[in-house]
Amino acid sequence: MFFDTSDKQSLTTKVYNHIRDGILDGTYPIGGYLVETRLADEMEVSRTPVREALKQLELEGLVDSIPNRGMRVQGITDGDLDDIHTIRLLLEGQAAWWAAQRVDQEHLDRLAEILELLELYTRRNDVGQLAKLDSAFHDVIYDAARSRMLKHVLTSLHQNARRGRRSSLTAPSRPHYSFQEHQAIFRALEKHCPEEAKAAMEQHIANACAKEETE
Repeated sequence: MFFDTSDKQSLTTKVYNHIRDGILDGTYPIGGYLVETRLADEMEVSRTPVREALKQLELEGLVDSIPNRGMRVQGITDGDLDDIHTIRLLLEGQAAWWAAQRVDQEHLDRLAEILELLELYTRRNDVGQLAKLDSAFHDVIYDAARSRMLKHVLTSLHQNARRGRRSSLTAPSRPHYSFQEHQAIFRALEKHCPEEAKAAMEQHIANACAKEETE
């Protein structure tokens, strides 16, 4: 089986996640075409969940439909990444501000666990794991902010910035400084200090974006 049968997500969701991940990590390159039958064969599924997944990806602007050719990959361009960085600089600080006001012990415990793993994989310089843990860290902050709309927007932006995050983390010493920035954000949340949390988050995003742009 192509997909893990223990995963309780719907088949369409699994197919959607697989194709989206392939677009965002470059497996399906910008300008290439996605053909339903080939994708269905690749994932050992019928064409129906593939068709539904592609429709969702078209709504999100990651693919566009070309008559008689299939779905062309739009992906995330360098220009898109620049826009994402600017928007995240504006919104991530607000998420941290609200999180500092609304965070509970469960959120803090989850963040502390992620920090332990970040420290471990920083020592190992495991970029793949660090990127996943960075996403997990920010996801907890979005939860702690308790704003459904902000979480929706930032989760989408964070996922679409995946290529840039991995590029940033390959820069010399960036994983070490990124870990320190996560620690600073955590300390501010632990103290329930919105101003400090916002400043620490904005510094983290600015540093990450700066490293991406120099790559």
